[in-house]
Amino acid sequence: MRKLTLTAAAFASLFGAALATPALAVPASPTAIAAPAAMTTDVRMSPMERRMMHRRMERRMMHRHMERRMMRRHMERRMMRHGM
Repeated sequence: MRKLTLTAAAFASLFGAALATPALAVPASPTAIAAPAAMTTDVRMSPMERRMMHRRMERRMMHRHMERRMMRRHMERRMMRHGM
């Protein structure tokens, strides 16, 4: 059992050393990290798209607001019923 554990530990240390990457594997300049020009495109929205997006965001925010209000009222009513 001891021999098996020792063998497993030795194998793990050798295997781990083989997989370790050197510290100098980092690119030398930030330009090496930048995405290719084909992947980066300007996103232009028409005023109509922007307005629709804004309205959708407002609706979602209002929905969350109303949901919070309803939950708060519900909890207050429960506490009133239980005499807290």
